[in-house]
Amino acid sequence: MKDNKVRYTLRIDREPFDKLHYIARYEGHTANKQIEQLIKQCIREFKSDNGAITEDTITEMYKS
Repeated sequence: MKDNKVRYTLRIDREPFDKLHYIARYEGHTANKQIEQLIKQCIREFKSDNGAITEDTITEMYKS
């Protein structure tokens, strides 16, 4: 079975990470899941303001 998950190393100062981790635990998530939820929220807000991001626009971005 193909794993479609991307692994990405995040470099972040300790204080905001600790606060994010606290919020995640408070909401019953792992820090990773909290970050995933924040990314999805960012995408929804972008889509609302600017329209959907299509596969074509992503492909074009990587060509530049």
